[in-house]
Amino acid sequence: MNSKIKFLTFVTVMLTISYQTISIVVAQAKLTNQSKLFINGIGAVQIGMTVPQATKAAGIKLVGDSPNNNCYYVKPQNEPKNLLFMVTEGRISRVDVRQNTQITTLKGAKIGDTEARIKSLYPGQIKVTPHKYVQNGHYLTFIPKDRADQNYRVVFETDGKLVTQFRSGKLPEVEYVEGCS
Repeated sequence: MNSKIKFLTFVTVMLTISYQTISIVVAQAKLTNQSKLFINGIGAVQIGMTVPQATKAAGIKLVGDSPNNNCYYVKPQNEPKNLLFMVTEGRISRVDVRQNTQITTLKGAKIGDTEARIKSLYPGQIKVTPHKYVQNGHYLTFIPKDRADQNYRVVFETDGKLVTQFRSGKLPEVEYVEGCS
């Protein structure tokens, strides 16, 4: 009988741990200023999701322009601010971070970082091109080495010294300079 009690105690402990783990995972799933931007999404929101799928994954309401077949943007209704999702062909294709210094990439890159810091975080993987509208500014484009990620990029826009905004997503949308315009 003692072994049955030990077994039931073990099962109860494991269920409690599992429940707590699930609760933590669910709590972390909500999109926040601490969510990390990666090459094909942010937090639990992934490039390729529909807006309803992204809303569910984000754990927050996404609102914005009226849906159309070409290109439009949605954003979190409240927080995080200055985070936009480009939607093309009915699916999330790009994530833009503007004027939000809290959101970072997985490696910690953020608005306000120097061009040198971005290059040091992604050694040998940054392509530098002139900014179309900002004199002396640049686009620092992270090009992944992993074959599975070849259709994705992270683009950091700079004023020539500091990152002013950044975005991630799939080609070709991630490289659209004017967004949906």
